[in-house]
Amino acid sequence: MLKKKLTDISNKDLVIAPSLLAADFANLKSEIEQTKRAGVEVLHIDVMDGHFVPNISMGVPVVQSIRSITDQIFDVHLMISHPLDYVSSFVKAGADHITFHIESDDNVEQVIKEIKKHSVTVGMSLKPGTDPELILPYLGQIDMILVMTVEPGFGGQSFMANMMPKISFLREKISKIGSNLHIEVDGGIDQGTVGTVVKAGANVIVAGTSVFKYCDGVEKAVLALKSNANYDSDICSNRSYSL
Repeated sequence: MLKKKLTDISNKDLVIAPSLLAADFANLKSEIEQTKRAGVEVLHIDVMDGHFVPNISMGVPVVQSIRSITDQIFDVHLMISHPLDYVSSFVKAGADHITFHIESDDNVEQVIKEIKKHSVTVGMSLKPGTDPELILPYLGQIDMILVMTVEPGFGGQSFMANMMPKISFLREKISKIGSNLHIEVDGGIDQGTVGTVVKAGANVIVAGTSVFKYCDGVEKAVLALKSNANYDSDICSNRSYSL
């Protein structure tokens, strides 16, 4: 059976995407296996270059090493200045989806074209200070928008509730064009904030500390996120918003 792709999932479905940045790297295989037992279909993998953001994280060797232990969708988030230089390497290592930042130094159209050339899905991310209007010309070319609810670079930051109008604005635009484009949110998401981002219009929820450091374990953490989301697929298509 072919491995599932992001495009096989409806943007009306709630998706919990644990961020491996918060996992125990000494026991990474066990941590990933726990997410799979919890029914997780997507793993979020943050890649930082120490230049675009002030931190350095995992790279190609980590993605390649864990590809053999799971068939989950690898959602690779490139927080790097020059994504064009690394798309091919991450796809070869096992990435199923690549998100790059609209604020990166490379030409947006060229990055989209390069990712699509490798037959993986495309995402575009917005830092908190970036106007969501800038992404509108690309809605027909991408599969997911990642709205950051913290400044990218470090895990464990406080949730920025003032990003909710941005999520709502983008959800309205997506609904109007009838697209299956997903809205992903990353930053400070836990059992207390997940309902807020889902109500605003997000359907792919990146959670790191609140999954891998949860007191009752990974499986119960995922269940708690889903329970607290109060998700109703109809709310994503029957709302109007202004930014």
